Amino acid sequence: MRKRLSLTTLLGAAVLAASVAAAPGAAADQPAAEARKLTDVIPAPVETKPNNSKFWLTPISSIKTERGSKEAKQVGEYLAGVLRPATGYPLPVNPRHSFGPGISLQLGKADPRIGEDGYQLDVAGGGVTVRANTGAGLFAGVQTLRQLFGAQIEAKRPQPKLWTLPGGRIVDYPRFEHRGAMLDIARHFHTLPEIKRYIDQIAQYKINYLHLHLTDDQGWRIQIDSWPRLAPEGGGEGTGVDGVGGGFLTKADYKELISYAASRFITVVPEVDLPGHTNAAQSVYGELNCDGKPVPPRTDMEVGYSSLCIDSEVTYKFVEDVIRELAEMTPGPYLHIGGDEAHSTPDADYKKFMDRVIPMVTKYGKKAQGWHEIAKAAPPTDTVAQYWFTANDTDAAVSEHVKRGGKVLLSPAPKVYLDMKYDENTKLGLKWAGYIEVKTAYDWNPGTQFPVVPESAILGVEAPLWSETLRTMDDIEFMAFPRLPAVAELAWSAAASHDWESFRTRLGAHGPRLALQGIDFYRSPQIDWK
Repeated sequence: MRKRLSLTTLLGAAVLAASVAAAPGAAADQPAAEARKLTDVIPAPVETKPNNSKFWLTPISSIKTERGSKEAKQVGEYLAGVLRPATGYPLPVNPRHSFGPGISLQLGKADPRIGEDGYQLDVAGGGVTVRANTGAGLFAGVQTLRQLFGAQIEAKRPQPKLWTLPGGRIVDYPRFEHRGAMLDIARHFHTLPEIKRYIDQIAQYKINYLHLHLTDDQGWRIQIDSWPRLAPEGGGEGTGVDGVGGGFLTKADYKELISYAASRFITVVPEVDLPGHTNAAQSVYGELNCDGKPVPPRTDMEVGYSSLCIDSEVTYKFVEDVIRELAEMTPGPYLHIGGDEAHSTPDADYKKFMDRVIPMVTKYGKKAQGWHEIAKAAPPTDTVAQYWFTANDTDAAVSEHVKRGGKVLLSPAPKVYLDMKYDENTKLGLKWAGYIEVKTAYDWNPGTQFPVVPESAILGVEAPLWSETLRTMDDIEFMAFPRLPAVAELAWSAAASHDWESFRTRLGAHGPRLALQGIDFYRSPQIDWK
């Protein structure tokens, strides 16, 4: 039987709130809390309507979720886990019609514009309501709510602070359906805990796809039962750039990763790069080479030299085995087959290869993605071409793919490649696509940047992070932040909201949040960090 809260309990909560207000440092925190606005969010919301009300989170507040909804309950537990450490409040997750003020997560009855991934957030003195049509929308609303509580909500222990939210309404929904981040674990293996940490970081900015680059010349990082030596040898000790960064994901690891990403409403897109970038596989299994002999392992950063043997049936048995096993363990709709920098594969052979391999992806229930070179094979229109090369390149094959009804995922290297150096003094990263400061990453319009790709043909925007020079989680964070939030805003926020001065101000105020989360971010001189 559920206990009722007594008057004594309510009075005790009020006394506790008053004592928090009187605690050392609480008064100093209040001006910052008062200054918070509904617009102080990354990515920028579509529509905000502030009012003069304010919501106060108290020790008796609860999080109320839709009865019988597993996803709403999941989002509620996630939100409670975010808020409890800094507030010190119990914040039970209860059915929606339970007693007392709090935060309510509701499915349906929201603004009709929000679609599948959007949300409506209402903040009033009597409570907070997040409405959405799906669990993904509720999760996006919770990320906005998290930011509105201020940076100190990221603290790992109770803070002497009153927790308030500015009153009003936000109606918010994404510009593009696909908002991605790519992590390369082939050039240097990054462990399961590291990938999970990156998932938590990107989820805050309403990223909904994680593209994992699993194979390359320097390493094979996913277990394939049909070819049992691939991962242990092709991804073992001594693999990776400079022979540093061996390791691979077992199928159990991959399953755990998929589940963890799903709990953050992120879909994993696995990539095996074909028919080039295959030296790791060819060094283990000689039958994948035209002469039947294994090639030496490679740990340098050269590209374009490797190719599977296009006229060998063993090649297609290998490829189909890999695609089948990956498809079986990947619930998401996409499987990425690479296709870039296949300089050692003549165009006629490239097309012959893709004509056989793309149907394999379809056969096992997935849609194919590939780097934009895949367009020269004239693939089916449900194949997604990921455009990566230059910011202003006009690719005839991509143009034809679009004219036939194909979609394009934008990843222009000089804008969104997170492994490019910030400037000439950056110790990590490369510079072949140029230096990318925060303004460079932010100050472009995906809908108008490429004449051959109209906005109607853009599936979304993705920020790749290649790992040739990365070794640790700190390395990943330093190169991804704060540029990833910039790209996330391009992918989510309406084109009309795009404003560098607004973004740099919001990003500057975001610094303490990143610091409290322990993110080793680059303090760009373009930003006035708080």
